[in-house]
Amino acid sequence: MPSPHEFVLTLSCRDAKGIVYAVSGLLYQAGCNIVDSQQFGDVQSDDGTGLFFMRVHFEAPPHLAAPGTLEQLFTHVREQFGMDAQFHSLARKPRLLLMVSKHGHCLNDLLFRAHSGQLEVEIAAIVSNHTDFAELAASYKLPFHHFAAPAGASAEAKRAQEALVEALVRDAGIDLVVLARYMQILSPEFCAFLKGRAINIHHSFLPSFKGAKPYYQAHDRGVKLIGATAHYVTAELDEGPIIEQDVERVDHSLSPEDFTAVGRDVESVVLARAVRWHVEHRVLMNGHKTVVFK
Repeated sequence: MPSPHEFVLTLSCRDAKGIVYAVSGLLYQAGCNIVDSQQFGDVQSDDGTGLFFMRVHFEAPPHLAAPGTLEQLFTHVREQFGMDAQFHSLARKPRLLLMVSKHGHCLNDLLFRAHSGQLEVEIAAIVSNHTDFAELAASYKLPFHHFAAPAGASAEAKRAQEALVEALVRDAGIDLVVLARYMQILSPEFCAFLKGRAINIHHSFLPSFKGAKPYYQAHDRGVKLIGATAHYVTAELDEGPIIEQDVERVDHSLSPEDFTAVGRDVESVVLARAVRWHVEHRVLMNGHKTVVFK
């Protein structure tokens, strides 16, 4: 568990000379010890955004060990470079809300990682449009909320269901919502509410194999690679900024059920990586892309 004096500073701004010097110099003068620092400037191609990104993991002296104090200390440098900058205390575990429908492999994986200490988060609750995983939630002593709009419900009814989730996010102090195979299309309003703090996972066959049983469709076509994509949620279905992807090779000897099992394993691992990198403040938004400091 990180000490109460450990912080991560994340920032982005227009690329300019002297940013690293200004940031590291200020932290040094304040008596901070830089543990790790990474930076990236997106000016390597004609279509680059021209932005600079930086992540600094540091230890602060006791009299500065509060995000508000550090924010105030950083005021001049932030204004000088026009930075979007945040300080994150590593002593505080991010609070997660997990949402799931009827496939529980990603849910079960995240619960185990959090319970075993592999993932430094606090899972606050589970939300589902089905009741299948109520007992699993109870086994981890977690609140389980069954929020479901009836089949064929109107847009207004679906928004009412989403409003229940929004209230839970606010009341429970949720930092990140994870769609752990939550098979519902979210409204633009809900996506806007969750902007930058919701991660989704899906197979990487899109747009080739849509609809039910995509792994069976892939098997029928003799696919040789099975992949998964974790991305931030946006109103554009399955097109949000990508955080992580991975693939596994398959061949003719595998059955459709084998394809599905391989796919679920990849989905679980990719989602867990994306969640970990997000809660460790390693992911910065760069337009429709992300910068991930590993």
